[in-house]
Amino acid sequence: MSEPPRKETDVARRIRAHGLARGRGAAQIAREIHEQCAPLFGTSRIKAHRLAHGVALSDIVAQVKALYEIDGKPLPRLGETLLSAYESGYKRPGPEYLHYLCAVYRVEPQELDYQGPCICGRGHAARPGASAAAPPRVPERPAAVREPDARPLVGAIVPRAGESPWPAVNDLRGPDRADGPLNIDVGEEDIVLRRTLLQLLAGAGVQLDGQILGTVDSLRRKMDDTLVGATVSPTMLDQWEETTYGYGRQYQATPSLRMLCDVLLDFSEVRRMCDQRQPVELQERLCRIAAQLSGLSGLIMINLGDHRLARSFFRTARTAADETGDRQLRAWVTVRESLVPMYYGDPREALHLARKAQDLAGRTPGVAAAMAPAVEARALGMLAMRGRGDAAPSARRALVRGRSVFDQLSRTDTGDLVFGFTDRQMAFYEGDTFTSLGDHRQGDEVLSHALTLYEPTDRVDRTLVRLDRATCRLHAGEPEAALVAGREAILDLPEDHRSDILVHRARQIGAAVAARHGADAPGLRDFYDALAGQSVTSPARDTPSVPPAEQV
Repeated sequence: MSEPPRKETDVARRIRAHGLARGRGAAQIAREIHEQCAPLFGTSRIKAHRLAHGVALSDIVAQVKALYEIDGKPLPRLGETLLSAYESGYKRPGPEYLHYLCAVYRVEPQELDYQGPCICGRGHAARPGASAAAPPRVPERPAAVREPDARPLVGAIVPRAGESPWPAVNDLRGPDRADGPLNIDVGEEDIVLRRTLLQLLAGAGVQLDGQILGTVDSLRRKMDDTLVGATVSPTMLDQWEETTYGYGRQYQATPSLRMLCDVLLDFSEVRRMCDQRQPVELQERLCRIAAQLSGLSGLIMINLGDHRLARSFFRTARTAADETGDRQLRAWVTVRESLVPMYYGDPREALHLARKAQDLAGRTPGVAAAMAPAVEARALGMLAMRGRGDAAPSARRALVRGRSVFDQLSRTDTGDLVFGFTDRQMAFYEGDTFTSLGDHRQGDEVLSHALTLYEPTDRVDRTLVRLDRATCRLHAGEPEAALVAGREAILDLPEDHRSDILVHRARQIGAAVAARHGADAPGLRDFYDALAGQSVTSPARDTPSVPPAEQV
């Protein structure tokens, strides 16, 4: 008796041959391949469908590209490597690629082991009787565009007579809404955010309480649940993109809580559009806006001191960025997320995220490729301050790498404090690293230069630079001067700009002075009295306790 096949392809070939001999369709054969091969070889459902058709990776790639050509679209960047990653489970296809893979295999997303309906809103399943051996014929195209001896594609979408191959906008609304406007509701989150915004505009004191935090997290969760696709006009997307980049310019000039309300109101609008169907070509742009707004919300939550919500927003931003397939956007989200442990957690985690962002950014000069080594240097500086011997030289090398990439950035990349990486931010990161390494002379020199680059409206980074200069005074043996400089940096801020991240950083200076010079050090009481004034803080903040000697 012959030995049973030991290779995945051999087992699949045998199952396919028996299935075709019995007149079974490709979908049924794929299910049988998955049932028998998954326990032995870990065969995924999407790979089982390719094996059921008996074709190679290159054949599927060619068929997807052919469908793109038929639809009049630019050829995709899909290749055998990416398709193999889908089959291995290392990556998940975005909505557009998933749509075309479903079209090629003539199955629904669930058959490929992906949840949710296809974004085209139509079924892909083959009609009864169709099989991989005899795919349905495609109606002939006009003579002007028909190719000689053209053979039908496996899984080509075949519209019925008089039927458009793609659904119209009204078709996606459903029969009860075809003649009317889209049904857009205003949720409770919008009511809370608008009320908070009106109170802020009226000058009323608003604290970041549990109701606002619950509203913020509820809105983020809804975006997680509804990142599918929506019918939205390109003009509206243009306006949202312009608004999003406008937030980057206003980020440090606007009080954090006020900015959060503005950003989340647009975030809510984007979420509603994602809750409906949209054309494939608009999906990537909408997901990009969602990723940017969610990442910006995460940055604001860092300023307000809520680490949990900050991480949640960055997680949502990663979900949206993954849908775009843009590695640079994913790298930007990751390097911005590294600021959470940088300011409130473990510098080791910040170091890990910064290096992960560098891997995502690759060799192409970009915002994340320049910022990530600078964050790595800051994290290594903090570790060097805590006694890690090899961290100091590694931090200096990381600064050199970051500066090398930064010098290659375009003017657009260096012109935005949020979605870019500016020269003043680069100088701040360099000065902060030198300060952490104990090189207070060079640190103060670089920070002094950075201070001249910042605009008066760049309140967050400008105040952090001033606090770092106060730390340099402490390293130089001038604790009283350090306390005066730190107190002035906080008191120069309007009360609604005194966010948690700034007050927290100032408290670290006071803790370091108390640890080195005693709790009765001159000026320490006045310093803490200044910090006791009104500030915008989060009730959910649970800053880990760090020994005073390790904080500066």
